[in-house]
Amino acid sequence: MAVPKRFKKFREDFPEVASAYESLGSAVHGAGPLDEKTRALVKLGISAGARLEGGFHSHVRKAIDAGLTKEEMVHAVLLAMPTIGLPSTMAALSWIDDVVEKKK
Repeated sequence: MAVPKRFKKFREDFPEVASAYESLGSAVHGAGPLDEKTRALVKLGISAGARLEGGFHSHVRKAIDAGLTKEEMVHAVLLAMPTIGLPSTMAALSWIDDVVEKKK
């Protein structure tokens, strides 16, 4: 999976902090019973709700790598609509398209 330029620069500038951050990510992913696909859907929901475009793009790429289909990701975003609202949902749907279109 491609690592965003900004994160590569972060790793170069702050290698110890980046390493600690990556270790935290690994620890939380291994801390419970959720499988990889379920964790990917949860991360999509969190980043959609917080309107974190860059994070959402990253989580779409990770979700694809975990075997999720576009339809599964779209359904997860639609499920968030009553909570996050129509504008945030439309943004998240467009962010899925951004990544899926690039992968074609």
